[in-house]
Amino acid sequence: MTSLPLEHRRATLANQSRLLVVPMPAVHSTVVSIYVSTGSRFETREDNGVSHFLEHVLYRGTPRHPSAHAQALAFERLGSTLDASTSVDHGVLAVSIPPQNVEPVVALLCATYREPLLQGLEIEKGIVREEILEGLDEHGRLVDADEILRMLCFADHSLGFPIIGTLQQLERFDRTLLQRHHRARYVGAGTVIAAAGPVDFDRLARLLEHELGGVPVGEPPTSDVPGPLSGPCFRYVKHACSQTALRLAYRAPAERDPDEPAMQLLLRLVDDGLSTRLYRRICDELGLCYDVSASYEAYSDCGIVEMGADVTHEHAADVLRAMLGIVRDLREQGPSLEELDRAKARYGWQLEAMLDDPESMADFYALGELTGVGRTPAERHAQLSSVTPMDVQRVAERWLVRQALSVVAVGTLSRAAQDELVACLQDTPHN
Repeated sequence: MTSLPLEHRRATLANQSRLLVVPMPAVHSTVVSIYVSTGSRFETREDNGVSHFLEHVLYRGTPRHPSAHAQALAFERLGSTLDASTSVDHGVLAVSIPPQNVEPVVALLCATYREPLLQGLEIEKGIVREEILEGLDEHGRLVDADEILRMLCFADHSLGFPIIGTLQQLERFDRTLLQRHHRARYVGAGTVIAAAGPVDFDRLARLLEHELGGVPVGEPPTSDVPGPLSGPCFRYVKHACSQTALRLAYRAPAERDPDEPAMQLLLRLVDDGLSTRLYRRICDELGLCYDVSASYEAYSDCGIVEMGADVTHEHAADVLRAMLGIVRDLREQGPSLEELDRAKARYGWQLEAMLDDPESMADFYALGELTGVGRTPAERHAQLSSVTPMDVQRVAERWLVRQALSVVAVGTLSRAAQDELVACLQDTPHN
């Protein structure tokens, strides 16, 4: 891990936007990412989906390039393409740039962030409508297992809202609402800019000060802490499809919780390659699925660990039992030292691989600045290196418990098969 220490420079602009620059002179592209504190967790039922919809409308032009085509052409003539996305608690505007065109492309990026025209709403509603329909059946019922799982896990809290919103809310979005949302969220205090690659820190800082100087300081958004669960919670949604989408989730540590590093490694023990526990048990040994997956997302005040698989209807209970068995083994025995060391080594290699990937590097530093977790690769590596097998077992015992468990099945299951899934939940540990 001798190559992990990496020099970076940091500055705070006059409007409180934070800039982080990681010089990577050996690579052949520069990535600049603007992270904004926005997303579904900061929305209400009345405006759910507005952050995602605004992201779409950002592509619809700026005063200097007053159409979607003109805006796209301006980026692409300079060897770049605008890339935007919306998550639960942040949005991203990013560009990958030939080093010789950094300044003109960053100026285009800042204009997109600063002064979108917010036009073409009906066209964009049609696009987002198609996106929402992908998760609905022919009767308009939600059948997206991942969305249903988050709704179950977080009850009525905004962390359970769909990022893309609903058809009903989409129809209510107008330019006035978008302007209000843009003014509230796209502010200095809620913005982090990260750049990685061949880039001059001082020139970039001056350019950003010029381009974003008129953006108000504002305030980052806030959200209530989700209430505790009194699970286990189970939901079955009938859907005529060839397989049952099976998902389970536990509430998990927040970003700055002392248990976060151990939970991160627990997740990697479960799913970080074909040799890890989830794939080995369910696919290699039992042959129940083509693929399985797990993830861990941490937010400012809580987190979520998820496991999922698409499985033939008659094997849904078998897969759920196998997943819960993996959890039980981690609670009762924890990992071996060799298994944990292997997970740490893989994570260390993935950190080193970022030295060739300016996009991953920019994302790492931006998220580290937003969350305060592992602000540098070396710091993050040190956090995870200190985790012991007992730490992993302890967080499994504390967090992966029956009252924090939610399970969703979307498919075609008999009454007996549904009862079998519920019975699996009753056999899980209580604390």
